[in-house]
Amino acid sequence: MLDGKVALVTGASRGIGRATAITLAGYGATVVVNYNGNESRAKEVVAVIEANGGKAIKYQCDVADYSAVEIMMKDIVNEFGGLHILVNNAGITRDGLLMKMSEEDYDAVVDTNLKGTFNCIKHISRQMLKQKEGHIINMSSVVGVYGNGGQVNYSASKSGIVGITKSAAKELGSRGITVNAVAPGFIVTEMTDAMPEDAKQQVAERIAMRRLGNVEDVAETVAFLASDKASYITGQVICVDGGMSV
Repeated sequence: MLDGKVALVTGASRGIGRATAITLAGYGATVVVNYNGNESRAKEVVAVIEANGGKAIKYQCDVADYSAVEIMMKDIVNEFGGLHILVNNAGITRDGLLMKMSEEDYDAVVDTNLKGTFNCIKHISRQMLKQKEGHIINMSSVVGVYGNGGQVNYSASKSGIVGITKSAAKELGSRGITVNAVAPGFIVTEMTDAMPEDAKQQVAERIAMRRLGNVEDVAETVAFLASDKASYITGQVICVDGGMSV
């Protein structure tokens, strides 16, 4: 489905990013596994992909750093001749009530989640326009669609990603480039593993399907949007939340 394509997945050393990188490689894409701080985990993702017969490299870059992202994109294009799939997944949380939230915690989340998405699209858009081909998938969240107490910074960043997605889709669509967002609900990751079982059960009861999602649920949605099967879908926000937002 993705044979001959080159994909960059930001924040791919763990969680949804890790699953997405492995899934895209499984469909034939050569994957650039971006990470910021945890090189050993990025190496492990590359090793898993290669063990399954796929192709991948790791690349360290803080997506919040405008100039560093520009260099990363140039390096990828120089190495592989282009970039066909961009998955803007890198994200952090610094939760806290609005009245108590520090400026530093607000800025850190917005810089990584929102500005990082802008940086990546900005620095690869010219190449994709030249190719007249590209699939950009931005990782939003149901929190960005519906809000959540204690996550003003995270909600703002993920809402902003929806706006970037719709605006970029209008700007780039005439050249064959699709831009979509995926909004996961409660997905089983290291973050949810730390939750008490009764808390997880309470969350599950709010979900139509009565269970938390798996990282593969999100990864498969991304893979579809990254393929030519989704060539006429753009500017959309796909909630992968088991009906939590219904």
